[in-house]
Amino acid sequence: MDRTDTMAALVNQALDQGADPLTVRALVEEASELGAKRALRHLGLADRQAARDISDLRELLLAWRDVRQTAGRTVVRWFTTVLLSLIALGAVVYFNVLGPRG
Repeated sequence: MDRTDTMAALVNQALDQGADPLTVRALVEEASELGAKRALRHLGLADRQAARDISDLRELLLAWRDVRQTAGRTVVRWFTTVLLSLIALGAVVYFNVLGPRG
């Protein structure tokens, strides 16, 4: 049984025992909010700067993705340029375009 099943079982048990549905809902919401705050505090994101920190991290991640994509394109362009240059050089040598030596 996972935590979701446990929570559902506890809610059903409370309701079966005559608890007011609004009270049960309020308890679940309060427990959820406390758990979320605890998790944020554990992650170091419970202060006033947390929203800005998350925003900065998102911007950094987007910038990293852009750099990675640009670097990939650059490598492909470089490889293509070298390959085409080698093909052109091979054609020059094969067809003796520069004229006979000697």
